[in-house]
Amino acid sequence: MSFIGAYGGLFLISLGAATFLPIQSEFLLTGLLLKTDYSVVALVLVASLGNTLGSVINWVIGLQIEKFKDKKWFPATPEQLDRASRWYQRYGYWSLLLSWAPFIGDPLTLAAGLMREPLWVFVILVAIAKTLRYVIVTALILGVF
Repeated sequence: MSFIGAYGGLFLISLGAATFLPIQSEFLLTGLLLKTDYSVVALVLVASLGNTLGSVINWVIGLQIEKFKDKKWFPATPEQLDRASRWYQRYGYWSLLLSWAPFIGDPLTLAAGLMREPLWVFVILVAIAKTLRYVIVTALILGVF
Protein backbone atom coordinates (compact mmCIF):
# COMPACT_ATOMS: atom_id res chain seq x y z
CA MET A 1 0.00 0.00 0.00
CA SER A 2 1.35 3.44 -0.89
CA PHE A 3 1.99 6.02 1.82
CA ILE A 4 -0.68 8.31 0.35
CA GLY A 5 -3.14 5.42 0.18
CA ALA A 6 -2.41 4.34 3.72
CA TYR A 7 -2.62 7.76 5.32
CA GLY A 8 -5.45 8.92 3.05
CA GLY A 9 -7.42 5.75 3.69
CA LEU A 10 -6.90 6.06 7.43
CA PHE A 11 -8.04 9.70 7.31
CA LEU A 12 -11.22 8.84 5.38
CA ILE A 13 -12.05 5.80 7.50
CA SER A 14 -11.46 7.81 10.69
CA LEU A 15 -13.62 10.65 9.39
CA GLY A 16 -16.44 8.25 8.52
CA ALA A 17 -16.15 6.46 11.85
CA ALA A 18 -16.87 9.72 13.70
CA THR A 19 -20.19 10.05 11.91
CA PHE A 20 -23.08 7.63 12.16
CA LEU A 21 -21.57 5.35 9.53
CA PRO A 22 -20.89 1.87 10.95
CA ILE A 23 -17.11 2.00 10.46
CA GLN A 24 -14.33 1.09 12.88
CA SER A 25 -11.12 3.00 12.24
CA GLU A 26 -9.20 1.06 14.89
CA PHE A 27 -8.96 -1.99 12.61
CA LEU A 28 -7.13 -0.10 9.86
CA LEU A 29 -4.97 1.72 12.41
CA THR A 30 -4.02 -1.62 13.95
CA GLY A 31 -3.08 -3.09 10.59
CA LEU A 32 -0.95 -0.09 9.69
CA LEU A 33 0.75 -0.09 13.09
CA LEU A 34 1.59 -3.77 12.83
CA LYS A 35 2.99 -3.33 9.34
CA THR A 36 5.63 -0.97 10.83
CA ASP A 37 6.24 0.82 7.51
CA TYR A 38 4.55 3.97 8.76
CA SER A 39 5.30 6.59 11.38
CA VAL A 40 3.36 5.86 14.58
CA VAL A 41 3.05 9.57 15.34
CA ALA A 42 1.79 10.34 11.83
CA LEU A 43 -0.77 7.52 12.00
CA VAL A 44 -2.13 8.78 15.32
CA LEU A 45 -2.27 12.37 14.04
CA VAL A 46 -3.97 11.44 10.77
CA ALA A 47 -6.56 9.25 12.53
CA SER A 48 -7.17 11.96 15.14
CA LEU A 49 -7.58 14.67 12.52
CA GLY A 50 -9.99 12.60 10.44
CA ASN A 51 -12.01 11.57 13.48
CA THR A 52 -12.18 15.13 14.82
CA LEU A 53 -13.32 16.48 11.44
CA GLY A 54 -15.95 13.75 11.28
CA SER A 55 -17.27 14.99 14.60
CA VAL A 56 -17.36 18.52 13.20
CA ILE A 57 -19.70 17.15 10.52
CA ASN A 58 -21.97 15.92 13.32
CA TRP A 59 -21.76 19.34 15.01
CA VAL A 60 -22.84 21.04 11.78
CA ILE A 61 -25.72 18.59 11.41
CA GLY A 62 -26.64 19.37 15.02
CA LEU A 63 -26.90 23.05 14.12
CA GLN A 64 -29.46 22.09 11.48
CA ILE A 65 -31.05 19.18 13.33
CA GLU A 66 -34.48 20.73 13.72
CA LYS A 67 -34.85 20.59 9.93
CA PHE A 68 -33.87 16.94 9.64
CA LYS A 69 -34.66 15.03 12.83
CA ASP A 70 -38.04 13.79 11.58
CA LYS A 71 -36.69 12.54 8.25
CA LYS A 72 -36.79 8.81 7.68
CA TRP A 73 -33.09 8.67 6.77
CA PHE A 74 -31.91 10.56 9.86
CA PRO A 75 -29.37 8.32 11.65
CA ALA A 76 -30.24 9.06 15.29
CA THR A 77 -33.45 8.02 16.99
CA PRO A 78 -35.42 10.59 18.97
CA GLU A 79 -34.47 8.66 22.12
CA GLN A 80 -30.75 8.89 21.33
CA LEU A 81 -31.02 12.62 20.70
CA ASP A 82 -33.03 13.17 23.85
CA ARG A 83 -30.54 11.17 25.95
CA ALA A 84 -27.59 13.03 24.43
CA SER A 85 -29.27 16.42 24.93
CA ARG A 86 -30.05 15.64 28.58
CA TRP A 87 -26.48 14.45 29.15
CA TYR A 88 -25.15 17.55 27.43
CA GLN A 89 -27.39 19.87 29.45
CA ARG A 90 -26.33 18.18 32.67
CA TYR A 91 -22.57 18.04 32.07
CA GLY A 92 -22.11 20.78 29.48
CA TYR A 93 -19.17 20.95 27.16
CA TRP A 94 -17.07 18.66 29.40
CA SER A 95 -19.23 15.78 28.17
CA LEU A 96 -17.42 16.17 24.83
CA LEU A 97 -14.47 14.41 26.44
CA LEU A 98 -16.64 11.29 25.96
CA SER A 99 -17.02 11.93 22.22
CA TRP A 100 -14.73 8.93 21.59
CA ALA A 101 -17.14 6.51 23.31
CA PRO A 102 -19.21 4.04 21.31
CA PHE A 103 -22.97 4.66 21.18
CA ILE A 104 -22.90 8.01 23.03
CA GLY A 105 -20.07 9.88 21.32
CA ASP A 106 -21.81 10.59 18.01
CA PRO A 107 -25.09 11.75 19.59
CA LEU A 108 -23.09 13.96 21.98
CA THR A 109 -21.41 15.71 19.08
CA LEU A 110 -24.82 16.25 17.46
CA ALA A 111 -26.17 17.58 20.75
CA ALA A 112 -23.26 20.04 20.95
CA GLY A 113 -24.34 21.50 17.62
CA LEU A 114 -27.96 21.54 18.71
CA MET A 115 -26.97 23.40 21.89
CA ARG A 116 -24.89 25.84 19.80
CA GLU A 117 -21.61 25.04 21.52
CA PRO A 118 -18.93 27.38 20.08
CA LEU A 119 -16.93 25.59 17.42
CA TRP A 120 -13.55 26.40 18.98
CA VAL A 121 -14.56 24.85 22.34
CA PHE A 122 -16.02 21.85 20.53
CA VAL A 123 -12.90 21.24 18.40
CA ILE A 124 -10.48 21.54 21.33
CA LEU A 125 -12.34 19.08 23.57
CA VAL A 126 -13.19 16.60 20.82
CA ALA A 127 -9.61 16.66 19.50
CA ILE A 128 -8.29 15.91 23.00
CA ALA A 129 -10.73 13.01 23.43
CA LYS A 130 -10.18 11.51 19.99
CA THR A 131 -6.38 11.85 20.14
CA LEU A 132 -6.16 10.28 23.60
CA ARG A 133 -8.25 7.36 22.40
CA TYR A 134 -5.91 6.73 19.45
CA VAL A 135 -2.85 7.12 21.67
CA ILE A 136 -4.22 4.50 24.08
CA VAL A 137 -5.21 2.13 21.25
CA THR A 138 -1.74 2.56 19.73
CA ALA A 139 -0.02 1.92 23.07
CA LEU A 140 -2.08 -1.25 23.59
CA ILE A 141 -1.34 -2.52 20.06
CA LEU A 142 2.38 -1.84 20.40
CA GLY A 143 2.53 -3.35 23.88
CA VAL A 144 3.50 -0.16 25.67
CA PHE A 145 0.98 -0.84 28.46
